Amino acid sequence: MANKTHPRTLIYKRTHEGDPDPKTGEFGCKGCMGQIRGWEFDAVIGVGGIGRKAKKHGIDRKLTWVGIGPHTTGDSRCPLVTFDHFLYCEPMPLLENLAPNLAKRMYDGKVRAILALSSLSEAEQDDIQRILYLAKDAPPSSHQQRGAPPQDLQKTFDKIRSSPCHRRSAAQEAEQENPADPNSGAAD
Repeated sequence: MANKTHPRTLIYKRTHEGDPDPKTGEFGCKGCMGQIRGWEFDAVIGVGGIGRKAKKHGIDRKLTWVGIGPHTTGDSRCPLVTFDHFLYCEPMPLLENLAPNLAKRMYDGKVRAILALSSLSEAEQDDIQRILYLAKDAPPSSHQQRGAPPQDLQKTFDKIRSSPCHRRSAAQEAEQENPADPNSGAAD
């Protein structure tokens, strides 16, 4: 298998809404994730946590936002971050439906935040690529500030299937490599 270059992606669990600001796309506007915002990353994926607060805010187990191409200002240890591409997900899909491998990683353990590098499996990396693909055409944070409406994530889901980031299942790949002989009696 060819070695892929994956963007360094911060994935973290959220307990509430409001940071990043859905209108401005500013991550850290209310101080959330403090020093973690100072980590070196190429993209951020915010997902709802599984606790009582996340459930109260209606974000539990959901993909909530994606930012690609960070720009930091202020204190380098706890910067304010804006993005070249910022997507605040409305409606918010369940992470498990979009990225089951990543959902398992985030929700089966006591993970609060991870910086996706080589420690993730190829399937988890593929899930991250699929999510980042959703935001590749999103406007920059500053456009959100001028009142651009949030993108409807539902319209983007169909693009995923044709994306080079969308990984087919092992069964689909095996079927293409070894198509069933129509005379063999194999069920469809």
